[in-house]
Amino acid sequence: MPEVVLIVDDDPVQRRLIQNMVQRFGYDAWTADGGEDAAALLCGERGVEVDCVILDLVMPDLDGMGVLARMRDAGRNTPVIVQTAHGGIDNVVSAMRAGAVDFVVKPAGAERLQVSLRNALASKAMAGELQRIKRSREGTLTFDDIVTRSPKMRAVLRAAEKAAASAIPALIEGESGVGKEMIARAIHGSSDRRRRPFVAVNCGALPENLVESILFGHEKGAFTGATEKHTGKFIEADGGTLFLDEIGELPLAAQVKLLRALQENEIEPVGGSKTIKVDVRIVSATNRDLIADVKAGRFREDLFYRLHVFPIAVPPLRARPDDIPELARHFVARFAAEEGKRVNAITADALAVLTAQSWPGNVRQLENAIFRAVVLAEGDVLGVNEFPQLAHGEETRSASGDMPTVREDTPTVPQATHELTTLGTSLPLLNALGHVRPLDEVERDVIRFAIAHYREQMSEVARRLHIGRSTLYRKLESLGFTAESDRETTE
Repeated sequence: MPEVVLIVDDDPVQRRLIQNMVQRFGYDAWTADGGEDAAALLCGERGVEVDCVILDLVMPDLDGMGVLARMRDAGRNTPVIVQTAHGGIDNVVSAMRAGAVDFVVKPAGAERLQVSLRNALASKAMAGELQRIKRSREGTLTFDDIVTRSPKMRAVLRAAEKAAASAIPALIEGESGVGKEMIARAIHGSSDRRRRPFVAVNCGALPENLVESILFGHEKGAFTGATEKHTGKFIEADGGTLFLDEIGELPLAAQVKLLRALQENEIEPVGGSKTIKVDVRIVSATNRDLIADVKAGRFREDLFYRLHVFPIAVPPLRARPDDIPELARHFVARFAAEEGKRVNAITADALAVLTAQSWPGNVRQLENAIFRAVVLAEGDVLGVNEFPQLAHGEETRSASGDMPTVREDTPTVPQATHELTTLGTSLPLLNALGHVRPLDEVERDVIRFAIAHYREQMSEVARRLHIGRSTLYRKLESLGFTAESDRETTE
C-alpha cells in the first residue's frame, strides 16, 4: 500500500495540482478543502492514519497554524509540509517552530515537492525506528510500536492488549519469523510489570544437559564444572516477565520442573536443598503444533493446558500483505542509518515486487532482503534493481532450505466487496474513510502491479489486461508514470 499524503488547501485548483503531482510520485493522495476538515480527519475520535500532510497556511476557516496546534494537542506527530505564497517567510518560521518539517513556495515545483515529501517520510520512518529500538532495549515497547496496517494483525494486537492487562499466561503461536518476540515484549511493556526485567529464553538453543541449570539456577558444586553459584532465568525475571520462546523444544524432564514452577510459583535450583519463591509472568511462544506434540507424547498435556490459557495466533506475512510496504520502509530507515547509506525511500514498483512474494521466512526474511538491498544500493532510492533475486522471479527458500509453502489461504476469487485479493497482494477498494477509491487510483495500482509481475514485458502486460499496447501506453501517460524498460520475450 503506498504512503498516504493528505493535501489541505481551500483553493480547488491548487489542491488538484498538488494532488496530481503527489499521485505521479506514487503516493495515495487524500484532500481536505479547509483546516476544519483536516483537523476533523486528523484529530477526531476516529482519526485517520496518514503518512504526511501538505498544509496551506492561509485558509478562511481554520488556518494552517490552527491545524498544527490541534495536531500538537492531539499528540499527532505526522510530518507536515507547509505551503506559503511569496513573502510569507515569517509565517513559515512560525510553522516550523510549531512542528512543521519543511515548506514549499506556491506554486510548488514537482521536483522540489518530491524531494520534500521523500525527506519528510524518511525522517518519520527513522524517528519511529529509533524510538522503537530505544523502548525495546528499555523494556517499554508497546503495541503502538508494532508496525502494521493489516486488519488481521490489528485484531491480534487487540487481543494481546487484553492479555497485557492481566497476569494470565499467554501462548503466542505462529510461524518462525512472524514477530512473536515483538508481541511478547509489547505485552510486557504494556503491563504493570514494564519497569521490571523482561528475560527472553530460546528453549530450542539450550543444551539438553544444562536446561534446568539455565532456567532454575544451580548451587556451587552441583555438577562437574559448576565452580560458582548461578541464579537462573527465573530469578533474573523475578517481578517481571519470562519469555519462553520455542517452548515446544523443551525436553520432557525440564517440562516437569517447569510445570511445578508455574503451579507453585517456586523453583528449586539444581543441587539446592530448598525451594525459592518467585513472582514471574510467563509468556511463551511456539512455531509448532503443540496439540499434535501432546498426542505424540513429545509435550506434557498438563503443561500444555497450563501455558495455553490465552492463545494468540499471529498470521504469517503472506496473509497480511498490507504490512509489507510499511515494514519495508521502516527497515530501509533502520539499515540506511546503521550502514551509513543515504537511502531514504523505496519506489512503488519495488514495493509491488515485494508485496507479490510469498515470504516463507516471514518478517525476518523481508528484513534480510531489505538489508541486502540497502547494502547494494548506489543511489538514494531502492528500486526493482536492488532486488534481483525477487524481480527475476527466482524461488526464495526458508531458513531451513524448504521451498516456499503453498498459499492455501489465497482465494481464487474476490471474497468481499471491499477487497480484491490476487496473487498474494491486496488491492483495497475503500479508503480509510470508508469511501470507494477513485477509479483512476484503482486502475493505476492494477497497472503498476501488472508491470512488476510480468517484469516490464509490456506486450505481456497488455495481453493479460486485455488491452492493446498503444492503449496501455496512453494509460501510462495519463496516469503519470511510464515503465523503465520494455523487455520482450523471444520464444
